[in-house]
Amino acid sequence: MIVTTDEELQKLKDIGRICAEAIKTMSEALEPGITTRELDVIGRKVLEDAGAQSAPEFCYQFPGATCISVNEEVAHGIPGDRVIKAGDLVNIDVSGVKDGFFGDTGQSFIVPPGTTKTERLLRDGKRALWVGLNQVKAGNKLAGIGNAIGAFAKKNRYTLIANLASHGVGRSLHEEPKELSTWPDPDETRIMEDGLVFTIEPFLSLGGQWAEDGGDPWTLYSDPKAPTVQFEHTVVATKSGPLILTMAD
Repeated sequence: MIVTTDEELQKLKDIGRICAEAIKTMSEALEPGITTRELDVIGRKVLEDAGAQSAPEFCYQFPGATCISVNEEVAHGIPGDRVIKAGDLVNIDVSGVKDGFFGDTGQSFIVPPGTTKTERLLRDGKRALWVGLNQVKAGNKLAGIGNAIGAFAKKNRYTLIANLASHGVGRSLHEEPKELSTWPDPDETRIMEDGLVFTIEPFLSLGGQWAEDGGDPWTLYSDPKAPTVQFEHTVVATKSGPLILTMAD
C-alpha cells in the first residue's frame, strides 16, 4: 500500500497502536503457569475492546487471535494448552484489522530466569530490527534492509531464518512488496516509494537457517533446531526516514 491521504495514515496508526497495545498487555501477563490459550484470550480482548479483529482469523481462519510461539517453535504457534514455564523463550505476533486497514507487529520475550545466551539473543534481535529500520527512506533500495541486517548478523555470529520474509501491509495483511528479504538478496532490485507501507521482521537465530513445517498446518520450527527471536514493526517509508506505526502509547 502507498499512503496517499492523512485519513489513511491515521487509520494505519490506529490499528498499529492497537496491535502494539495487545502485545504490551500480553507481555505483562506472561509468567510461569499461564497457558498460551489464556495469553491469547488477553490479546483478543485488547483487539476487540478497541473495535479491531484478529487479522490471521479474518484472512486465513487461523485457530487463534494471535500467534504465540514457544522455544522450538519459530513462528505461527497456535494458542492452546501449552503451559508457559520459567526460562521459556516466547514470541508473540499480533496483527489486526480495523476499518479496512491492517497492522502487524511482533516481539520475543524470555520468562525469567534467562540464560546469558538468550538474553543476548533478545537484545540483539531488537538491534537487528533497528538496523533494518535505519535503512528505511523513500528512494532507498529495499535490498539495503537485508544487506544491513545480514552484516549485523554475520558480525555478531548469528544466523537468519532465510524463508520468513517481511511483506507489504495496509489494505490487506500480506500485499506488495511481497517476500521482502531481511537477509542479503542479490535479486532484490525494488525501491522504497514515498508512502510505502511494509513490515520489517528479522528472525535472528543461534544457528537456525530455515523454517520447517511441524505437525499441524501452521506452526513452523527452525532447522537446524536453535533458539530464534523475532522483532517486528510496521513502517511507512517517508522522505525523512521510517515512520513506525506499531508503537504502544
